[in-house]
Amino acid sequence: MRAGSLPLVLEVMRVKILGSAAGGGFPQWNCACSNCSRWRERRFPGSARTQLQLAWEAGPNRWTLLNASPDLRVQIESALELWPEGGSRHSPISDVVLTGAEIDQALGLLLLREFHSFRVHATASIRKILMEDNSFFGVLRRFPGQACWNDIPLDAAFTVGSARLEALPLSGSYPGFVSDARRVELDPAEAAIGLGITPESGGKTLAYLPGVGGVPDSLLDRLRSCDILLFDGTFWNDEEPARIPGLGRTARSMGHLPISGSGGSLERLATLKRARKIFIHINNTNPILDEQSPERRAVRDAGWEIAWDGMEIAL
Repeated sequence: MRAGSLPLVLEVMRVKILGSAAGGGFPQWNCACSNCSRWRERRFPGSARTQLQLAWEAGPNRWTLLNASPDLRVQIESALELWPEGGSRHSPISDVVLTGAEIDQALGLLLLREFHSFRVHATASIRKILMEDNSFFGVLRRFPGQACWNDIPLDAAFTVGSARLEALPLSGSYPGFVSDARRVELDPAEAAIGLGITPESGGKTLAYLPGVGGVPDSLLDRLRSCDILLFDGTFWNDEEPARIPGLGRTARSMGHLPISGSGGSLERLATLKRARKIFIHINNTNPILDEQSPERRAVRDAGWEIAWDGMEIAL
């Protein structure tokens, strides 16, 4: 709500995709793959993307962030709903929900250090990694109440910023920078979670699953009742990251189910007829970024959409 406007009544909850790419964004600063090179040469039929970041409208002049991208500052400046107002220091960002402790998910918290109070919601293990093991995050406790941490339960629904949330545990792992001593103390189930998100007032349910190594039957059954699915679209096929210098691993070994191939997301999730299905967290090497590619057409023909920066969803 801008200054001088009437109070806002939320008939639907707006979800805004501020960034849709995987780590590094698109084009990636140190990548000269076909996609990135053609984009720099202005020969690429597709759009640049910042690193994955979501936000939802929590009330009049209040927004909740889903994770905190390294690109958060430019994403805030690109979304007038997140601009300060009132002639002084202010932000409509009231809450941040973390689904993991990876750099791509948490680094943006450091950009919120400028004497602004907000709440952070994360599993107890993620809170310990960030606030007890990493001195950088001490900038979030420079004054009382700067960042108020709330532990996310894995076995019960919880409420954040006008939304009812439910953790969807995934078979993820803790980041490589977590020490062995700390790792043995942590609950493996708290390493990485997806989220089910429903407005408190009722409405559509959104499932947020940006990093998924596989879809067991139990998860597939839970997804049958969701209305909108934001799903891992990192790699097109299993061998794609193995061709990237320095990686040498398959998509599945990195914790990302590929889109194509036997058991890929197009095949595995084909039985989900109710949900509007959208790929997010798209790596810079993925051919679906090319709007004229056969891979892009295959995704669209299968009934999927591809997220873009600035895309809005109504719940």
